[in-house]
Amino acid sequence: MWNAVVEDGMAFPQTDPLSPQEAAGFFAGQSLSAVAQGPDGAILGLYILHPNNLGRCGHIGNASYAVSRDSRGHGVEEALVRHCLASCRGMGFSILQFNAVVDSNKAALHLYEKLGFTHLGVIPGGFWDKTGAYQDIHLFYIQTP
Repeated sequence: MWNAVVEDGMAFPQTDPLSPQEAAGFFAGQSLSAVAQGPDGAILGLYILHPNNLGRCGHIGNASYAVSRDSRGHGVEEALVRHCLASCRGMGFSILQFNAVVDSNKAALHLYEKLGFTHLGVIPGGFWDKTGAYQDIHLFYIQTP
């Protein structure tokens, strides 16, 4: 699922998919990797949570979300973000910050505003998408509950 989002080339900064060995190390290296499953056990989505920075800024978390193509628009995204927010404090993160929400990801932009994230601003042309176009990226943050 992570690789599908990478290969779509419209949301994650990575350009190369992860091999199974790389994925194991990548997900194990996160502060938290969480999965949303359907009643049949199918993975609907996942997220990673880790420090946005270190040291004196280590209390600021950062997360990335991947949702299966078939599950998008059915509330999985919101459930993942809410779970992430609920997990932040226990992991030492009093703030959750998103550094690069791509302008074409209207569903994410709407969701973060709906959940009370503060929009910090826009970096014009900050994301180079798979089509070769440069899209604006948005920065958001929220105090964790």
